[in-house]
Amino acid sequence: MRVIVTGSLAYDYIMNFPGKFSDHILPDKVHMLTVSFLVDSMKRLRGGTAGNIAYNLALLGAKTSLVSAAGQDFKDYQHQLEQLGIDCRGVKVVGNEFTASCFINTDTSNNQIVAFYPGAVVHAREVTLESIGLTKDDWVLISPTDPESMMRHMHECRRIGAKYIFDPGKQTPRLDKQQILSGLDGCAALVGNDYEFGMMAKATGLTEQQLIDAAPLTVMTRGDQGSRIYQRGQAPLEIPIAKPAAVVDPTGAGDAYLAGLAFGLARNLPLPVAGRVAALAATYAIELKGCQEHGFTRDAFAARYVQFFGAAPELTAALG
Repeated sequence: MRVIVTGSLAYDYIMNFPGKFSDHILPDKVHMLTVSFLVDSMKRLRGGTAGNIAYNLALLGAKTSLVSAAGQDFKDYQHQLEQLGIDCRGVKVVGNEFTASCFINTDTSNNQIVAFYPGAVVHAREVTLESIGLTKDDWVLISPTDPESMMRHMHECRRIGAKYIFDPGKQTPRLDKQQILSGLDGCAALVGNDYEFGMMAKATGLTEQQLIDAAPLTVMTRGDQGSRIYQRGQAPLEIPIAKPAAVVDPTGAGDAYLAGLAFGLARNLPLPVAGRVAALAATYAIELKGCQEHGFTRDAFAARYVQFFGAAPELTAALG
């Protein structure tokens, strides 16, 4: 049994400008804006929803396959993923393109100027789950990427009978009513944050409660307020956060949470345990800058789980 992760792969280029953008922008000249900012640092970090989720699943010890598309600059990224045991045979490498890239320039007031280049990611629609041997025993994560790719992968899951988790995430504004309803049709779980549920409700004309009731399992994340798990016919479960040692960078926390949740569902953990595994995975991501810069051993993860939430023999067995 595998967890197959679909979605985007990207590089994040993080730059810091040692001043304020506003000091260099003339309000009466914005109609002919031409500015250049000399930055004093830049880091290239691995990212993309699918890459982040797969990374955290691998840390937890899940058998993980990645389905996406990347460019000619993917070699080092691929090597690092494969070193963790992630199967990258489902990644289409497009030789005349670059991997999707996000360029983030931040000033001393935490204002940001961001440019995003999708690059090779649109070619993910050319990769089928069947080409990597999808079976009804696999779990599939449908995470944000090119909408056509998301729809295609969900259709394959329904045809084969594989269980899939629908996480529209940051693509929610781009999905229309029928695409969202298609995601709900046959999903094993629906996942989103409280704001995304509001956007899905607006797009579909359904209430948030109707969206929750449409899936057999629904998970709503609420930042530092924890998360809530809804199962049909039962009272919702309140999942607390695992308080981080320091809040350094929340970017990637949602992807880490989703990885922990998928691990718990795939290993058939009790829902209260699966939710807490997800919360703790998110905490690791929050404590360092970057989406794949943290790390942990399974023994360390289990010990920290006990520290926050108490003993869970099922988790110990699942972590092996």
